[in-house]
Amino acid sequence: HRDLHLSIRRQRQMCIRDSDRMNKIKALTFDTGGTILDWHSGFREALKTVGEKYNYQKDWAFLTNELRRRSLNAMLNLGENEPPQYNFDDAHRFVLEELIEENNLTNFTQEDIRYIAYETVHNLKCWEDFPEILPKLKKNFIVCSFTILSYRIIIDTARKNSLCWDAVFSCEGIKKYKLLPESYGTVSRHLQIQPEECMMVACHNFDLDAAKRVGFKTAFVKRPDEWGEQGPPDPIPNPKHDIIAEDFPDLLIKMEKLL
Repeated sequence: HRDLHLSIRRQRQMCIRDSDRMNKIKALTFDTGGTILDWHSGFREALKTVGEKYNYQKDWAFLTNELRRRSLNAMLNLGENEPPQYNFDDAHRFVLEELIEENNLTNFTQEDIRYIAYETVHNLKCWEDFPEILPKLKKNFIVCSFTILSYRIIIDTARKNSLCWDAVFSCEGIKKYKLLPESYGTVSRHLQIQPEECMMVACHNFDLDAAKRVGFKTAFVKRPDEWGEQGPPDPIPNPKHDIIAEDFPDLLIKMEKLL
């Protein structure tokens, strides 16, 4: 009985310490590409619109995901060994050009490429459950976009979707892209708070795991439709994340419980 009581007491003390640490959160830093913005629907419809203009019949959803996968890989850890030579807008363009060549979409013009790789991206819609949650989170936390997308993508999509961020941190300006630890450290330093006072919010384990290694708290928000019908490549949240939310209203509920 004595050992049992000691074990229960230790567990309670651990829960209290965990709660104290979570209560120190001052800022929420949001991944923005797939967590906030529905890139799949935007790219798929743009590719389909242009493709059908030339009577091309392709698996546009597959090409959309390939465009996303390759451009994402071109950005992660950029700046590790030398200053970045391009941003995400450039990556969208050169990956799209690769796909056009590989899939024999020879009728696509430079205007078509700009429409898909630039105009579509800068007008992406955000997930429907986010806009009404953002101002509610801002009542108690600094709420930032922290992204590998270009500054201009975040500016334009914020205006398009009436999103009012407290701050925008693009790795374009930091010159060190996620998943490099310097990118996360730079954000907490500019916010003038400790890493453990920041919570990274994302639907990607790779982003959250990198943030946690630097000391951030982490919140996984599920986005099952991010990759369309194919489904996300990494849908199961790491159980070590501090919060796992079904959607943004659920995130709000769980964050308010910490106050």
